[in-house]
Amino acid sequence: MKIQTTRKANYDHNLGCKLTDRMINGQGMGDVSKLKYGLCRMSFNGCEVISVYNALRYVGKPQPLREVAFFLEKYRMLLGIFGCNMFRLGKALEKFGAAYERISEIGDTPAFIISYWTGRPFLSSIHTVFCTQEPDRVKVYNMYNNCNTDRYVKTPEELFGKHKPIVIYAIKK
Repeated sequence: MKIQTTRKANYDHNLGCKLTDRMINGQGMGDVSKLKYGLCRMSFNGCEVISVYNALRYVGKPQPLREVAFFLEKYRMLLGIFGCNMFRLGKALEKFGAAYERISEIGDTPAFIISYWTGRPFLSSIHTVFCTQEPDRVKVYNMYNNCNTDRYVKTPEELFGKHKPIVIYAIKK
Protein backbone atom coordinates (compact mmCIF):
# COMPACT_ATOMS: atom_id res chain seq x y z
CA MET A 1 0.00 0.00 0.00
CA LYS A 2 2.88 2.39 0.73
CA ILE A 3 4.23 2.07 -2.84
CA GLN A 4 0.85 3.10 -4.30
CA THR A 5 0.73 6.06 -1.92
CA THR A 6 4.17 7.19 -3.08
CA ARG A 7 3.15 6.83 -6.74
CA LYS A 8 0.04 8.91 -6.12
CA ALA A 9 1.93 11.51 -4.09
CA ASN A 10 4.50 11.88 -6.86
CA TYR A 11 1.75 12.13 -9.48
CA ASP A 12 0.01 14.88 -7.47
CA HIS A 13 3.31 16.74 -7.03
CA ASN A 14 4.10 16.43 -10.73
CA LEU A 15 0.71 17.92 -11.69
CA GLY A 16 1.93 21.27 -10.36
CA CYS A 17 5.02 21.43 -12.59
CA LYS A 18 4.69 23.14 -15.95
CA LEU A 19 6.53 21.73 -18.95
CA THR A 20 6.51 22.87 -22.55
CA ASP A 21 5.58 20.44 -25.30
CA ARG A 22 9.03 19.66 -26.62
CA MET A 23 11.75 17.04 -26.42
CA ILE A 24 13.47 17.08 -23.05
CA ASN A 25 17.18 17.71 -22.62
CA GLY A 26 19.02 18.44 -19.39
CA GLN A 27 17.05 16.57 -16.75
CA GLY A 28 18.85 18.56 -14.05
CA MET A 29 17.66 21.92 -15.42
CA GLY A 30 14.40 23.82 -15.44
CA ASP A 31 11.01 22.49 -14.45
CA VAL A 32 11.75 18.86 -15.34
CA SER A 33 14.33 18.76 -12.54
CA LYS A 34 11.56 19.50 -10.00
CA LEU A 35 9.43 16.51 -10.94
CA LYS A 36 9.54 13.48 -8.66
CA TYR A 37 10.11 9.83 -9.46
CA GLY A 38 10.32 7.31 -6.64
CA LEU A 39 11.99 8.89 -3.62
CA CYS A 40 14.05 11.35 -5.67
CA ARG A 41 13.76 14.29 -7.99
CA MET A 42 13.84 13.45 -11.68
CA SER A 43 17.10 15.38 -11.99
CA PHE A 44 18.70 12.44 -10.16
CA ASN A 45 16.94 9.37 -11.55
CA GLY A 46 14.61 10.33 -14.41
CA CYS A 47 16.59 9.41 -17.52
CA GLU A 48 14.54 6.29 -18.33
CA VAL A 49 11.26 8.18 -17.95
CA ILE A 50 12.58 11.03 -20.11
CA SER A 51 13.83 8.65 -22.81
CA VAL A 52 10.37 7.07 -23.13
CA TYR A 53 8.74 10.53 -23.13
CA ASN A 54 11.07 11.67 -25.94
CA ALA A 55 10.47 8.47 -27.94
CA LEU A 56 6.71 8.93 -27.68
CA ARG A 57 7.01 12.52 -28.94
CA TYR A 58 9.16 11.28 -31.83
CA VAL A 59 6.56 8.74 -33.00
CA GLY A 60 3.74 11.27 -32.75
CA LYS A 61 2.11 9.84 -29.63
CA PRO A 62 3.11 12.44 -27.02
CA GLN A 63 2.09 11.90 -23.42
CA PRO A 64 2.48 14.21 -20.43
CA LEU A 65 5.71 13.42 -18.61
CA ARG A 66 3.78 12.92 -15.36
CA GLU A 67 1.73 10.12 -17.03
CA VAL A 68 4.85 8.34 -18.28
CA ALA A 69 6.46 8.70 -14.84
CA PHE A 70 3.32 7.43 -13.07
CA PHE A 71 3.19 4.32 -15.25
CA LEU A 72 6.92 3.59 -14.88
CA GLU A 73 6.75 3.96 -11.08
CA LYS A 74 5.63 0.30 -11.15
CA TYR A 75 9.09 -0.61 -12.43
CA ARG A 76 11.31 1.58 -10.29
CA MET A 77 14.38 0.04 -8.69
CA LEU A 78 15.02 0.38 -4.95
CA LEU A 79 12.14 2.88 -4.56
CA GLY A 80 13.44 4.78 -7.57
CA ILE A 81 16.86 5.54 -6.15
CA PHE A 82 18.33 3.54 -9.05
CA GLY A 83 15.77 4.90 -11.50
CA CYS A 84 13.61 2.56 -13.52
CA ASN A 85 14.22 -1.02 -14.57
CA MET A 86 15.47 -0.37 -18.10
CA PHE A 87 14.36 -3.83 -19.19
CA ARG A 88 10.74 -2.73 -18.66
CA LEU A 89 10.73 0.40 -20.81
CA GLY A 90 8.99 -1.58 -23.54
CA LYS A 91 5.98 -1.91 -21.24
CA ALA A 92 5.54 1.87 -21.26
CA LEU A 93 6.13 2.16 -25.00
CA GLU A 94 3.50 -0.52 -25.54
CA LYS A 95 1.01 1.04 -23.13
CA PHE A 96 1.19 4.39 -24.89
CA GLY A 97 0.95 2.86 -28.38
CA ALA A 98 4.53 3.06 -29.67
CA ALA A 99 5.92 0.21 -31.74
CA TYR A 100 9.35 -1.02 -30.65
CA GLU A 101 11.68 -3.97 -30.79
CA ARG A 102 14.48 -4.95 -28.43
CA ILE A 103 17.65 -5.30 -30.45
CA SER A 104 21.25 -6.25 -29.73
CA GLU A 105 22.95 -3.97 -32.27
CA ILE A 106 22.00 -0.50 -33.45
CA GLY A 107 23.12 -0.77 -37.07
CA ASP A 108 21.11 1.66 -39.19
CA THR A 109 18.14 1.85 -36.80
CA PRO A 110 16.66 5.36 -37.33
CA ALA A 111 15.60 5.88 -33.69
CA PHE A 112 16.39 4.05 -30.49
CA ILE A 113 16.50 4.13 -26.70
CA ILE A 114 19.77 2.89 -25.26
CA SER A 115 20.91 2.21 -21.69
CA TYR A 116 24.63 2.07 -21.01
CA TRP A 117 27.22 2.32 -18.27
CA THR A 118 28.74 5.80 -17.98
CA GLY A 119 32.05 4.29 -16.90
CA ARG A 120 33.19 0.88 -15.72
CA PRO A 121 30.34 -1.67 -15.53
CA PHE A 122 28.91 -2.08 -12.01
CA LEU A 123 31.24 0.66 -10.69
CA SER A 124 29.55 3.59 -12.40
CA SER A 125 26.04 4.82 -13.03
CA ILE A 126 23.73 3.84 -15.86
CA HIS A 127 22.27 6.41 -18.24
CA THR A 128 19.40 5.96 -20.69
CA VAL A 129 18.83 8.24 -23.68
CA PHE A 130 16.68 8.51 -26.77
CA CYS A 131 18.60 8.95 -30.05
CA THR A 132 17.92 9.46 -33.73
CA GLN A 133 20.38 8.71 -36.51
CA GLU A 134 21.09 11.37 -39.08
CA PRO A 135 23.52 11.21 -41.98
CA ASP A 136 27.02 11.00 -40.49
CA ARG A 137 25.94 11.58 -36.87
CA VAL A 138 23.61 10.57 -34.05
CA LYS A 139 21.39 13.09 -32.28
CA VAL A 140 21.21 12.39 -28.54
CA TYR A 141 18.45 13.78 -26.32
CA ASN A 142 19.18 14.33 -22.61
CA MET A 143 22.81 13.32 -23.00
CA TYR A 144 23.90 15.31 -19.96
CA ASN A 145 22.13 16.35 -16.79
CA ASN A 146 23.08 20.01 -17.20
CA CYS A 147 22.80 20.55 -20.97
CA ASN A 148 19.44 21.70 -22.27
CA THR A 149 20.23 21.27 -25.99
CA ASP A 150 20.47 18.30 -28.31
CA ARG A 151 23.95 16.82 -28.52
CA TYR A 152 25.57 14.94 -31.37
CA VAL A 153 28.04 12.10 -31.57
CA LYS A 154 29.60 10.63 -34.70
CA THR A 155 28.65 7.05 -33.83
CA PRO A 156 26.55 5.32 -31.16
CA GLU A 157 29.77 3.83 -29.81
CA GLU A 158 30.79 7.30 -28.64
CA LEU A 159 27.96 7.03 -26.10
CA PHE A 160 28.79 3.72 -24.52
CA GLY A 161 32.50 3.46 -25.29
CA LYS A 162 34.15 0.07 -25.33
CA HIS A 163 31.47 -1.52 -23.13
CA LYS A 164 28.47 -3.30 -24.57
CA PRO A 165 25.15 -1.43 -24.15
CA ILE A 166 22.86 -2.86 -21.48
CA VAL A 167 19.66 -2.72 -23.54
CA ILE A 168 18.58 -1.15 -26.84
CA TYR A 169 15.03 -0.53 -28.06
CA ALA A 170 14.50 0.25 -31.75
CA ILE A 171 11.65 2.76 -31.97
CA LYS A 172 9.42 2.34 -35.00
CA LYS A 173 7.45 5.22 -36.51
